[in-house]
Amino acid sequence: MTAAPSSGVFRKARADAPDGFFAREAAGLDWLRVPGGPRVVGVSDVGPGHLDLERLSPVAPTAAAARTFGAALAVLHDAGADAFGAGPGPAWGWSGTADGWFGPLDDPLPMPGGAWRSWPDFYAEARLLPLLDQGRARGVLGDADARLVDAVCTSLPRLAGPAADDEPARLHGDLWSGNVLWADGGRAADSGQSPPPGAVEAVLIDPAAHGGHRETDLAMLALFGAPHLTEILAGYQEVHPLARGWQHRVRLHQLYPLAVHAVLFGGSYVSETRSLLAELAA
Repeated sequence: MTAAPSSGVFRKARADAPDGFFAREAAGLDWLRVPGGPRVVGVSDVGPGHLDLERLSPVAPTAAAARTFGAALAVLHDAGADAFGAGPGPAWGWSGTADGWFGPLDDPLPMPGGAWRSWPDFYAEARLLPLLDQGRARGVLGDADARLVDAVCTSLPRLAGPAADDEPARLHGDLWSGNVLWADGGRAADSGQSPPPGAVEAVLIDPAAHGGHRETDLAMLALFGAPHLTEILAGYQEVHPLARGWQHRVRLHQLYPLAVHAVLFGGSYVSETRSLLAELAA
């Protein structure tokens, strides 16, 4: 994120961005604004090659703010989606396909969207199998990896356990710790409320918003170590208790983002992905 010409905004820019890239992100941010949900970074302008966002003043996170964020995240997830794979539509300023992107600004991977009735089908057909094709095209994944991916996809109804029948949640979709900014200013920008002095609030940025499984966002927070994660989870469960055995499914939901890192960056991410695939396929 780089400073825009105006001192009041930050500008994300890429002259050769994929068609609709920034408009889809802006629509996703708008889709994530729900009453009682987390604060979402404000959008001031969007064009084919840029997205202008409100300037935030970062502060250190606190345990209390993390617990509040967890509760608000549960409210966001409970806002739901039309289907697994569905995303923001015309009501949120997006008239393109349900597809999106996942990954860094300079090399985002296409992320299929659509409408799936079950999460196991969605995870297999819209996440793991397309990513396998992307990995093979880049020479990162091979035949042995394909056999493991197929085995995991076949086992998804069992691996999902009692959470397999969850309704589609409204996900941020790329909720690693770097996409949760801790800022002062409370909720004034969203609701006109005056926050108490020194208030700390989590602010969502850089989404890959879509309808998915609520455990996916939580697993992403754990993948790279969100601060005060225990408090985030506690706040979440006060609003929406997670299905039995959710702790054992964290690695399942981390498979896709970990494999994305393998495809994009190679290195140790490849061996970590293969190890996780073997673990889940066993």
